[in-house]
Amino acid sequence: MNVTATPGTQLSGTDPKGIKGWGVDADLENDPTYPYRERDKEDHSGEWDRPAIQPLDVEVLQSIEHTKRPAVVGTSTPPSGLSGTLRRLAFKKSESNLLHWMLLLGADRVNMVEGIVQDLSRGKVPNIPAERGWPAGWRHNRSGMLLKGAGTAALLALAVGVARRRR
Repeated sequence: MNVTATPGTQLSGTDPKGIKGWGVDADLENDPTYPYRERDKEDHSGEWDRPAIQPLDVEVLQSIEHTKRPAVVGTSTPPSGLSGTLRRLAFKKSESNLLHWMLLLGADRVNMVEGIVQDLSRGKVPNIPAERGWPAGWRHNRSGMLLKGAGTAALLALAVGVARRRR
């Protein structure tokens, strides 16, 4: 069934404005994509020339699901070190594979440690609490911070207890 709507009409009998988060595109007068639905107009054909591909001077990892690289990619932080190796390994896997995402999460954590080591090697002591957002968390979510702290302390106590018991 093909439903055609014109500007100023609603697509259903329910008022989407009464439901939080729903119907943001139901009002065709307020839909910036609406002209593109009218494919018969010359100025809104939807056809476009693909932009020139950005020349690369650094390694950019690409999903195996995609055959073409996007026209513009981020090149500020190419993969390097152990985290880069983990990322390269992750991009050999399909995005539907859980291992792909777990390797990327692990690479992010390793990259954080690599950054701290790099800062220390350059003589800069990183302000880890500020970089982790702890002052803002304390100001705006004190109970959450206390709960996280209690959970971390409990896990550390458990780890210490297990280590002592093994001796």
